Amino acid sequence: MRQPALIIMTSLKMIIRNLRLVEYTRELGVTPVLVFTRGGDEERLRELMADPGHPLSALGDLCPVADPSPAGTIAGVQPLLERYDVRGALSCGEYYVEAAGALTHLLGLPGSGWPAAAISRNKMYQRTALPDLSPRYRAIHPGQRAGLDLSAEGWQGPVVLKPVSRMSSSGVRGLGCVDEVAEALADYPEHETLLVEERVVGPEYSMESLVQGGEPLWTGITEKLTNEAGGSTFTEMGHTVPAPEPSPGRFAELSRAHAEVLRRLGFGDGIAHAEYRITDDRVVLMEVAFRIPGDGLAALWSLATGSSMEERLVDLALGRPTSYPAPARRVRHLFLDHAYGTLVDVRGKGPEVSWTTTDERWPDLVPTDSAAAPRCCAVLTPRLRGDRLGPIVDSGERSVSVIVDAPLDADIEAVARRAAEDVEIVVAS
Repeated sequence: MRQPALIIMTSLKMIIRNLRLVEYTRELGVTPVLVFTRGGDEERLRELMADPGHPLSALGDLCPVADPSPAGTIAGVQPLLERYDVRGALSCGEYYVEAAGALTHLLGLPGSGWPAAAISRNKMYQRTALPDLSPRYRAIHPGQRAGLDLSAEGWQGPVVLKPVSRMSSSGVRGLGCVDEVAEALADYPEHETLLVEERVVGPEYSMESLVQGGEPLWTGITEKLTNEAGGSTFTEMGHTVPAPEPSPGRFAELSRAHAEVLRRLGFGDGIAHAEYRITDDRVVLMEVAFRIPGDGLAALWSLATGSSMEERLVDLALGRPTSYPAPARRVRHLFLDHAYGTLVDVRGKGPEVSWTTTDERWPDLVPTDSAAAPRCCAVLTPRLRGDRLGPIVDSGERSVSVIVDAPLDADIEAVARRAAEDVEIVVAS
């Protein structure tokens, strides 16, 4: 008999945030199989599989594929379909979202659904499908750049220019007026399709929903902080879960919009991550992504609820009945500003600094009692000593962060600020 298996599509950089996916799958008696792009991390992944002290030793197999496209991935996993009884597949990270949606659709397994997965990888598709929930937008295809005059089309005021299919805030720029768009286009590759959107002003939130059979089992709201006030970029610099409600009734409005997004895109099974801004008069969808949220948000919710989110994602991928509790503590992940120069060291007075790239794992983040005192749970850096630190124009340029938690009624901002003050980022000019 073939062994039951769960296919996890990801990279070494992404899986180290969500190692519980691998461990829990094995605990269920299912073989976790890692699909990744050939030539990237294969040698190191095999070394970690052979290390009994590393969680990736629970992997049962590795499957390198040509590329993360649906065609490249599905061709690459054919040997797995012969060797294993594949019971489920999921994407950990952005690159394999559509491939996972396509494979589960073709195999009749729980998943987002292929159309929903494809839409979630392209902001232009999202705007086309959900125009009433979107900001005003204009798609700019490569052949339409010459002679572009948005003023003649009635555009006014600040706008945002963004690529349709990148991730981690890469290439997203705020512009003071539409007259700056033509010049800014020269900074993007000629082949890239872009969106220009009206600048939406208001607090930003993400919503994470665990969905089974098209029905949300649980939804959490995350407050997002960006660096947009200090320049033209929109890099995420903080997440707070569960988000404090800004005023009565606003989250009910947000929840209605989110439910409409999931319904109209036909999302089936798994986790849905969507980002919104709340203006004075409406909720506006920024983007939707049908995959595990980035920046370790799964770990934040695990601390807040006392229950592993990764375990629930495995349950959903395998079609197992599952549930998730309400949060009992508030958690903040705060990214720190840094001086420009060469990173020498990161020092902290609290938890030992976790160099996640060097360690190739995140630290164990253990939930505590709901009434326990505020604490700093982790100090993290994905960077290496000797890295050059510069402007934080996207997520990859961030250097150090702290994760703190506290009772729901505590001042989480003050807790995070104190934890940040205990960290020293040593930079040489």
